[in-house]
Amino acid sequence: MNDQQWQQLSQRIGEQLKKREATVTAAESCTGGWIAKVFTDISGSSAWFERGFVTYSNEAKQQMVGVQAATLAQYGAVSEQTVREMAQGACNAAAAEFGIAVSGIAGPDGGSAEKPVGTVWFAIAGPGDRVLAQRQIFAGDRDAVRRQSVSWALQTLLDEFLTN
Repeated sequence: MNDQQWQQLSQRIGEQLKKREATVTAAESCTGGWIAKVFTDISGSSAWFERGFVTYSNEAKQQMVGVQAATLAQYGAVSEQTVREMAQGACNAAAAEFGIAVSGIAGPDGGSAEKPVGTVWFAIAGPGDRVLAQRQIFAGDRDAVRRQSVSWALQTLLDEFLTN
């Protein structure tokens, strides 16, 4: 996606959130605040996006969004268990109805046989304790993995939680 497509998608997300009188937050690791940037590119986004968390280190994940040290030790930062805790913790910390969490290996280093470069875990939390968690494996360089991660997270929030 390019900037214009992200803006259109963010605009649609914002419209749906405003209809619901709801807010969204993001806990981002490998995307480094890119989701928050795309949301805040939209004039008036303060009505539906109050804050985001860049939780790049394990310590930040624990301190800012309440990920348990035991979860990180057992499953690692790039795992379903961690992103679930990130999404729910971000919702709690921001008092938001919806939360997006992203943790992945954007590369070029850091991959393994079990978690190759391009592996990204997402969790999206919504009302009623609903959490959708999914792993994607993206191709390309660091920038491409991060761009695809932002696009996937925004599109999935819209399609799975806000369009019905």
